[in-house]
Amino acid sequence: MSAAVAAAVKKIAIYILGDENKRGKLFVAVGSIIAGFLGLMFLPIAVISSIGSMNIEQPDIDKSLFTESALFESLDSEQQAEITNIQNQGQAIEYAMANAGVRDQTIKAQLIYMSYFDEVQNFYAESYANLFAAAPNDSDLINAINSTYGLEIDYDEFIRTYTWVMNSTLNPYMFNDAGSKNCTDLAAWAENAFISGWGYKSGAVGERDETDRIRYADNAGLMLGYLNYSPTDKAFGSDYSTLVYTEQGSLDTMPEVAGVGLFDGSQHGIYVGNGEVVFSSADCGYVTKEVVSNGSWTSWCTYEGIEYPQEVTDAIESLNENSSSEN
Repeated sequence: MSAAVAAAVKKIAIYILGDENKRGKLFVAVGSIIAGFLGLMFLPIAVISSIGSMNIEQPDIDKSLFTESALFESLDSEQQAEITNIQNQGQAIEYAMANAGVRDQTIKAQLIYMSYFDEVQNFYAESYANLFAAAPNDSDLINAINSTYGLEIDYDEFIRTYTWVMNSTLNPYMFNDAGSKNCTDLAAWAENAFISGWGYKSGAVGERDETDRIRYADNAGLMLGYLNYSPTDKAFGSDYSTLVYTEQGSLDTMPEVAGVGLFDGSQHGIYVGNGEVVFSSADCGYVTKEVVSNGSWTSWCTYEGIEYPQEVTDAIESLNENSSSEN
């Protein structure tokens, strides 16, 4: 089942769990937001309880029921039609976001639509996607959506929901080339960790702690997680256990390429463009972002296992040539 319905979590949870006759069949803990709509029925009690005032008791679970076909067939024809409609709407948004050049924001677009657009008429996915392409930040985006569609989306409420959804999964739309390990996707990985509210924990590489229900990474683990994660299998491997890096030069020699590493003598960060760096900080306890000039970064570096564009190769060659001429 398509990932396009993944963002319907709040709407669908209320829809299904509001019916006492369906609760027994459609309750377990969430495994992956991107696994598809029926996988989204696997929500933790704490999350479902926060959605509304429903009193929900965890029933006995027959796990043999939890296949897409079995769950879908357990619904009546009206409910099946609703699910199919939600799938179609989500798919249209997915296509429109890709065409607008903002594929990485697909989950955000689906989540907003599924959560707030019940009463919106004459919806066109293409013009909706263009709002995401034009907005410089999430605050302006929400303002634009409210103005365009006559909605009253509360920005803080949206951010809380969006952060939870993003932390529960690893956004499959962030990868430019899922078949390689490249600096563009490393920058996207770091941005996603920041947006998703990952915490800091020693030895962690981005896997979700099922007790705390959030993802963690330590400083080197932010990079190691990307190197070890397979977007195809949606699982972490163990090919890289140590972050191997090469300091290339001072910051004034760094090419303007998102995905190169920054180093301050003790911790690493990933340059994400626009003069900003993302890193997992033991001091503040989470993945954070700052302006490069505000930090103590002293050099830029490359990482073993990451592919870099010609611009980076040229910068390294230039530094080596200058070093040779000085000697």
